[in-house]
Amino acid sequence: MLELSILGFLYDAPLHGYELRKRITALTGHVRPVAESTLYPAIKRLENAGLLVRTTEPGAAAAPRHVLSLTEEGRRELRRRLAEPGDRDVTDENRWFTLLAFLRHLDDAEAQAAVLRRRLSFLEEPASFFYDGDRPLRAEELDDPFRQGMLTIARATSRAELTWLRDTLRSLGG
Repeated sequence: MLELSILGFLYDAPLHGYELRKRITALTGHVRPVAESTLYPAIKRLENAGLLVRTTEPGAAAAPRHVLSLTEEGRRELRRRLAEPGDRDVTDENRWFTLLAFLRHLDDAEAQAAVLRRRLSFLEEPASFFYDGDRPLRAEELDDPFRQGMLTIARATSRAELTWLRDTLRSLGG
């Protein structure tokens, strides 16, 4: 997801590494903080793959700044990754939000709808954090108020997302 975030933010505009790191951190927050030790190797991998280029500009104080820009191949790669997300990208909430943050860069409404339908299908499957054998438990079946809270919050979040997904699919013609 780090590489998807890099490609997604650079799709909009060239950025220097510090600004890119700030934007990725704002997107992922406390869930997945971005350290320089992970960001810069990822940038180097994408650069070596021909997906981005680095140019040097004079710095505001003394040191020059390296500005990162996507190549046309990088733009194609971002759109490919958006159109063909892995199962975990659709089922893991944090990965899903990262994918969703850049889905607008996929210009084809049908391709966008296909990704949203995959998420919708996942959310429509009965699931729980807690089970009685193979049967998912509902919040009202639990004695533990904290587990009840988890399920109540998850259910409300899922309902809101299901409504948004269905409305957005209708607006996309899907």
